[in-house]
Amino acid sequence: MRFFIQFSYFGKAYHGWQNQPNAITVQEVLENGMSKLLNLPVSLMGAGRTDTGVHAKEMYAHFDIDALDNIPEYIFRLNSFLPNDIAVDRIFEVEDDAHARFHATERTYEYHIDKKKDPFSTDLAHFVKKDLDIAQMNSAAVLLLGKKDFECFSKSNTDVYTYICDLREAKWELKNDKLVFTITADRFLRNMVRAIVGTLINVGLGKYPADYVNTILKSKERTKAGVSVPAKGLYLTSIVYPNTILKNG
Repeated sequence: MRFFIQFSYFGKAYHGWQNQPNAITVQEVLENGMSKLLNLPVSLMGAGRTDTGVHAKEMYAHFDIDALDNIPEYIFRLNSFLPNDIAVDRIFEVEDDAHARFHATERTYEYHIDKKKDPFSTDLAHFVKKDLDIAQMNSAAVLLLGKKDFECFSKSNTDVYTYICDLREAKWELKNDKLVFTITADRFLRNMVRAIVGTLINVGLGKYPADYVNTILKSKERTKAGVSVPAKGLYLTSIVYPNTILKNG
């Protein structure tokens, strides 16, 4: 039987989601917890990877097991066993061929920027001291929408079959003293969101005009784009799946 597990985590203590040698990851901690409670090995396939220090408000993975009885009780026990920075929200049965990564149709991230120094969000947002022109940043963000080659925003030497992503939403909103960037696409490249945010911040600071984003895209060169902003301000907030993956759905 195949199950999906929905969970969230605060990423400060972890070297991202995916297992790595000699580094603690969310996948390792979650797999160990699930395996110990079930008294058998559990292997998780995540919906994607998040980098070191990135947070997830909604993340999914799938796993296979012969049977899982009393799921609410298991979730309660698992949350009691896991550290405070990881929480399991749901476990539900899916079709045998449902895949947490390949069947995801849409992913959404947020990036949080503090416009004034806030000691209570040091690990939750990136502080930018200078004023930002939000209107210009949104003008630049619109130019990213659609199905485009985003190689210029990808981490160097990334092994992917294509740099084409379908960007469906990209907008900045001011919420009290926090600036929030929301971005949605069918898929994301490694480091893509943080590089885009760094580039849009440069637009907001007046380092280049909004339409220079087109020049960066056409160049396909990572060095043309802005620097990657710190991981602590980045949150995976939503992953969308078709209802057809649900068992008998």
